[in-house]
Amino acid sequence: MIVAIGSENPAKISAVQQGFKDHQCIFIPVSVSSGVSEQPFSDDETIRGAVNRAISAAAETDAHIGIGLEGGVQQTEHGLFLCNWGALALKGASPIIAGGARIPLPSEIAERLMSGEELGPVMDDYSRKQNVRKKEGAVGVFTNGKIDREEMFAHVMKLLVGQFEYWHINK
Repeated sequence: MIVAIGSENPAKISAVQQGFKDHQCIFIPVSVSSGVSEQPFSDDETIRGAVNRAISAAAETDAHIGIGLEGGVQQTEHGLFLCNWGALALKGASPIIAGGARIPLPSEIAERLMSGEELGPVMDDYSRKQNVRKKEGAVGVFTNGKIDREEMFAHVMKLLVGQFEYWHINK
């Protein structure tokens, strides 16, 4: 099976590989547009970004499966929360969608995002590190390393692959 990954981000690539560990796959990371803003600001926009990445990745590579993983934020009455969504695209079928963990962002981070900044650079500045989005992610920083971005997306991948197996392999 050829699996196209709609990102060249190492955390996302590793999460996809973990998700398909029980399958023989060839993985093709490809840089594709999410088709949404650099900082998705709702579940709907984040889902749309994941679906767009999955469909574009499959189309650009002629893979059997396209995977899109997208991080964003969602405003709630309890504050601004991290959200993450994934999509698995198969030709001729509706995308399979799954979402994952959520944690609130500190108000100083939320305020910067609400003023138009993107989470990745804000986290680099806040943590005084480089490329946080390609390593532990905001979730790793704010969970004191208990879960990192790769693990967060690996959970979403388990949800996607499990649904794929149920609906397309076991039937």
